[in-house]
Amino acid sequence: MAWQLHYTSARRGPTGRAGFQFVAETPGLPEGTRAGVTPYLSYRPPPGAPLSPDDAEVDRFPVALLYDRVAGRPLLLRCRYLGRDYSGRYGNFFAHAVVAEEEELEGLRPAELWHAPLWTDRPLDGGGAAGAVLPELDELSPGPDSDPESLARWLAEQGGPGDAYALLARLMDAVAGVLARGHGRVVLVAEDVEPIARWIAVVSYSLPVAAAARMSFVTYSADPDGAAQRLVGTTPDVWASAQRHTEHAFHVGGRGLQGGPPVSRFARTVAACWRDFDFAGLDALGELGELAPPGARAAPEVLDRAAALLSLCRGDRTVTPEEEAAVADLLTRSGGNVPGWVWRELAQGAPAMGLDLALAVHGRARGAGPARPEGTSTTGGAGPPADAGPGPAVTAALVEAPDLGEVARIAAAASDAGVAVDPGEARAAAERCARAGAADLPAALGRAPAGLREALLDGVLAGLAAADREARRAVLTGAACDLLYEDLGRLPAVPEVALPVLVSVGGRRPALRAAVTGELLRLAAARPETAGNVDRALDRVWKAPPTADGCLALLEAHEEAFAAYGALAALPARTFARLAYGAGADTGNGTAPEGEGELSAPATLRLAARVRATLPGDGEAARAATAIQAYTDAVTAERPEHAAAALDALASSGAPPRLAEELLAAAAHRLTRRGPRFRAALLAGLAGPERSRLAGLWTAALPGRARSGRSPVRGAEIARRNELIEVVLLLRRRGVAEPALETWARAAAARWLSARQLDAHFAGDRELRAALKDLVAEARGRGE
Repeated sequence: MAWQLHYTSARRGPTGRAGFQFVAETPGLPEGTRAGVTPYLSYRPPPGAPLSPDDAEVDRFPVALLYDRVAGRPLLLRCRYLGRDYSGRYGNFFAHAVVAEEEELEGLRPAELWHAPLWTDRPLDGGGAAGAVLPELDELSPGPDSDPESLARWLAEQGGPGDAYALLARLMDAVAGVLARGHGRVVLVAEDVEPIARWIAVVSYSLPVAAAARMSFVTYSADPDGAAQRLVGTTPDVWASAQRHTEHAFHVGGRGLQGGPPVSRFARTVAACWRDFDFAGLDALGELGELAPPGARAAPEVLDRAAALLSLCRGDRTVTPEEEAAVADLLTRSGGNVPGWVWRELAQGAPAMGLDLALAVHGRARGAGPARPEGTSTTGGAGPPADAGPGPAVTAALVEAPDLGEVARIAAAASDAGVAVDPGEARAAAERCARAGAADLPAALGRAPAGLREALLDGVLAGLAAADREARRAVLTGAACDLLYEDLGRLPAVPEVALPVLVSVGGRRPALRAAVTGELLRLAAARPETAGNVDRALDRVWKAPPTADGCLALLEAHEEAFAAYGALAALPARTFARLAYGAGADTGNGTAPEGEGELSAPATLRLAARVRATLPGDGEAARAATAIQAYTDAVTAERPEHAAAALDALASSGAPPRLAEELLAAAAHRLTRRGPRFRAALLAGLAGPERSRLAGLWTAALPGRARSGRSPVRGAEIARRNELIEVVLLLRRRGVAEPALETWARAAAARWLSARQLDAHFAGDRELRAALKDLVAEARGRGE
């Protein structure tokens, strides 16, 4: 049902007061209806209208028909200017409002009610009485000349050739944009309100039903900038004085249309339907526009897809590939809701379609619903369903696919549509793309149908085998290599691919380096011609040397390979070097340097023993292992002569120079923890060069002031200086002189404060105290 309300200026209203008020209504109004309608109750004459119009002039004032929603219900409101009120003052108007339930407008466009018989031009008794009862409206009947045929004839009579249809196209794009945004308005400007109402009706018929229901409008407003409706009519004099904040305004009173931007396919289709009196096309366009979700049915892209779909149904060859793809997406997403006539009419043109659309049609055409009633087909007759046979289109698309991702997408789309893809064709397409470097392998395989995954992989491997280095590098990303590593059985047949895959996996994933090493060695065994490349690959995999345990496990697993491949043969020495580097550094706080304990750890010694037992004695690894053993013997020796012998062995081990230097530095650091007598005896037992190197390391390890002999020296620095000077004094007692060490000792002991501290330190040993005095005297005698 629908309720009515009358509003005007009355001498006496229902409450007994005078002025503007509701003077009549239908009993049983829904709660809040009056409050909801009230904001819409206003009328201001155009600025050019007579100030004191007579009755004939009043009839020419524009009528405002408004459509909006109040509390979820449709509101239709018609306002007419009346001129004088009960007191003789000008400015009175009469508003007739209708608030309806949704079902009352089913199958009806609100714009059709422009000249509806339900409207009353004046209050029931001229406004003299108040509180009159208005009947319920059981039916909202449209007015005359509001049907599509009448509007189409009217459009054909407007303006010069093509003007009305060009204007309509521009207008449709503007309205669709406003409805999609949900804010803003489109303004229609004309001297007479009649053409405005007709244009609103034409726009309403051109939209899907749901979108038309959302298109609020008013045929006349004296404030178009502030109007809340989406489509607003006004007069030229109002528009001339407006602020013009509106983006879209159209003069629809017969003036020729000026040039503008290109219009959309939807807008062109609407204009063509009106020009050709093609009401079935308008209905079909509205039906297809309803396929989108409710909130998006007025979105420009949705309406464009509906228009493109209608064009395809009619065999229009101007539809672009991009439009076809959008239509295919629409059909795929909305397949179950697409009318049956669409599938049948599309099937007739399937051979000329692009792949995606042909697949969509193939997958649905046989299951299309019953034909449309006779005479309503948009192509002049449905005909029997045609088998699109998209196999050739699939083949052509695979041949032209620009990359592996598109190959996988084509295969997946064909599979979804029930079209078999020849594995050989898929393999050939994958091979071509991989050879060109156009392949995101993980993404493509994740998208490909399970039945074609093997064919695509075979094609990719064949393409990479024939590709140049740059193309291969582009395809074999880390993720791609990880994926291929999971399918190791394929790799030995294509060593050009296997090598970079294994290098990538081993280089990035330390936990897999041992397993990758095994795969590389198996590859070399199966394909001996790859041995040189495998050696280089092993070097890259083991760019960072393993731990001692890891190296030992690798040696035990591939003992023969360590003798055959330089990259593996060098691993033990590199492992020892990693452990040694920095192990001799002085921390400055008395703590052991990082890695010191690993040098003599059981795992390191086991590795050294295994290397010496299994690898050639003249090889770098064996020499490095000998140096490691000598280092361990030196730092664990209980007697100084044994430590000296071990350091001599270290010096003569033939280990790589840097490793030997690091081991000696580490040994020197460890031996500073021994007492001065042990250290003096150790120096005495060394040959001259080794003695000088060890003494130099001990001196260099002293803190800065103690090393330079400067004062004052504090705390632990004093103890370390005193111990090393004691080593010098004990060495002198043995009749052994180390020139550089003695030079340092004289400089450190000759200073007044240092001499006092050292004298106190050796107070309990008369021999050492006497030797100290001799050392100081020598320094002073030399002027040091």
